Amino acid sequence: MKTTFIGTLLASLLLASPVQATEYIYRDIMANTLAPEHCQVEGKAKENAAKSYNIDRFSKKFCQSQGYGWHVDEIKSTGNTVCDTCSNPQEAKCRQQDVVVSCKRIKPGTVGMLPGKG
Repeated sequence: MKTTFIGTLLASLLLASPVQATEYIYRDIMANTLAPEHCQVEGKAKENAAKSYNIDRFSKKFCQSQGYGWHVDEIKSTGNTVCDTCSNPQEAKCRQQDVVVSCKRIKPGTVGMLPGKG
């Protein structure tokens, strides 16, 4: 009984089709984050603009703006901090310029069945 079971298992493994890996489409995007609405002391404004939370949040928006199914693969560059002065000379609004993000999407037809085929 054991040999029959093992033989059947080996035969099914040999005859089974190989599993295809998921393929992705990649796209690199360069964009700028938005400055906050309110002015802050310049040092605090630069710190807030370069926070990883801020970069991650905008990177997600950059990829989602490409269309359905696009996700962040990696953040390649956080860019440069750029500040605009406000009416008070000690205060500024800062943002990140030239943030480079690599986005990915599952290549159509590589996962599951295609509609109408089957």
